[in-house]
Amino acid sequence: MMPRLFQIGPFTVYSYGLMLGIAFIIASYVLTKELERRKMDPNIATEITLYAIIFGLIGSKLFYVFENWDAFAANPLGEFFSPGGLTFYGGFLLALAAIFFTIRRKKIPFLVIADATAPSLALAYGIGRIGCHLAGDGDYGIPTNLPWGTNYENGTVPPSYAFRGSEIAKHYPGGVVPDNTPLHPAPVYEFFIAMIIFGILWKLRKKSNWPDGKLFMFYLIFTGTARLSVEFIRLNPKYLFGLTEAQLIAAALIIGGVTGLIFFRNHPALKKWAPPQKEAEPKLAKKTSVK
Repeated sequence: MMPRLFQIGPFTVYSYGLMLGIAFIIASYVLTKELERRKMDPNIATEITLYAIIFGLIGSKLFYVFENWDAFAANPLGEFFSPGGLTFYGGFLLALAAIFFTIRRKKIPFLVIADATAPSLALAYGIGRIGCHLAGDGDYGIPTNLPWGTNYENGTVPPSYAFRGSEIAKHYPGGVVPDNTPLHPAPVYEFFIAMIIFGILWKLRKKSNWPDGKLFMFYLIFTGTARLSVEFIRLNPKYLFGLTEAQLIAAALIIGGVTGLIFFRNHPALKKWAPPQKEAEPKLAKKTSVK
């Protein structure tokens, strides 16, 4: 693990922050190209990306605090300003709300932008997960004997801390999981899944006969199913029906996506939104000289 990559004077460059920056840059570029293909203003991509960064980071940190209230209460400043401790769904939901109100001001249907951003969302999520893997920030999975089991002892959140008080820890001497225990590299799994989702969405985005929002519904179903599945090998507390908080949100995304597809199926006459065309300037009549 490489939580800290290098030092520039008093500043430390963290692997998670660097990968997060790379994710946003690449996603913004892909979104720009997609908006151009849709004959929309590509400059919207910069604004969307900026709001996604700001509100995504705020939302992910707030959601993390909610999930880990005991740790936050013990060290509020340390937990809130730590380089790790970011929860995807918190950032996703708050960023989505911010983008919704931004697009509304521009009088562009939200579902049009949602379709355009769907592939970029999957791409950014996958790249960000590599940052989680390099940082070893606690997003890893449970112990495993598989050949690719990964050692996260040098991560920002070592296993002895992440597994404290858990049922798994009770099976180890002294109730402490050794930091060198091989674990499922869950972030790596999610990276590959996200790349597959990106590839599928990138292929489907050219379906000209699809109504606005249908591609985004598939994104919700794909990403929800992926997170619901991976959570079974991750260490997160169960909240309801034996599911973790992330799984409950993932299930809600799946239900929302399926509901949307059913709606589109029952309303086949829905038309795609077309960007307004610029009015051509009237041509000035040529003056004729009288001889």
